[in-house]
Amino acid sequence: MTAKDVLRHVVESCHRVADGYLSDLEDADLLVRAVPGANHIAWQLGHLISAEHRMLSELGHRPPGLPPGFAEAHTNHTAACGDPSKFLNKDDYVAAKAKMKAAVLAAIEATPDSDLGRPGPESMREYAPTVAAALALLGLHWLMHAGQWVPIRRKLGKPPLF
Repeated sequence: MTAKDVLRHVVESCHRVADGYLSDLEDADLLVRAVPGANHIAWQLGHLISAEHRMLSELGHRPPGLPPGFAEAHTNHTAACGDPSKFLNKDDYVAAKAKMKAAVLAAIEATPDSDLGRPGPESMREYAPTVAAALALLGLHWLMHAGQWVPIRRKLGKPPLF
C-alpha cells in the first residue's frame, strides 16, 4: 500500500461515514441543532464544501466552482442563521459534496509522491504540516463534523449507524 492509497482510503472512509449519516435525513432535518448555539448540518455542509474548495486551491489544485454566494452563505457570521431560504436543499449539498470529493481524489492522484512530505500551505501548516497531512485533512474534516451530526440524528429519532 502506498501513501496515496492510504490518503484515498482516508478520504473514502470519512465520506462513507458522512454519507451514511446524511442518507435518511430530509431537508428540514438539516436545520435542526443538537443544542442551542450548535451549528446545524446545512451550515456545516456548506462550511465543509467551502473549506475543501479553499484548501484544494491553496494546495495548487483547481476545485470545481461553487455557486455564487455559496462560501459567503457558510461563514462563521452565518452559522446562527436558521432561515431555510438561506441554505440549499439536501440534494444540492450532496451533489456539491460529491463533486468536491472527486476533486480531492483527483488532487491526491495529481500530487507527485515526492511532494507529499513537503510543507503544507502556510495557512494550514499549524494543523497540516505537510502536503500529505493537508490531503488527509480533506477527509478527516468531514469525519469530525459527521461526529457532530450524531446527536442531531438521535434527537430526530434516527438509529445509530456506526
